[in-house]
Amino acid sequence: MAENLQTELEAAAFRRLLEHLQQHTEVQNIELMIVADFCRNCLAKWYAAAASARGQAVDYEQAREIIYGMPYEQWKNSYQKEATPEQLAAYNLKEKK
Repeated sequence: MAENLQTELEAAAFRRLLEHLQQHTEVQNIELMIVADFCRNCLAKWYAAAASARGQAVDYEQAREIIYGMPYEQWKNSYQKEATPEQLAAYNLKEKK
């Protein structure tokens, strides 16, 4: 497979992942961290780091807006729920491993 085609396919898959996460606001970041060991904020950090590695100025807050599809504070106020004691326990157990 040609490198440019592979890059296009990877970009399309990433855009679809973002769309999926933006549509499924009921999925909380802590749940993603427990199950997949990454969350929307991780994606934003990776996005900002990739931009920086290529000499582009995209800070963390800009990257979060790209990942969340809106300013983070807006998403947080609209969709983020307080982590349950069970979620915190599962996350803390995972972190100890």
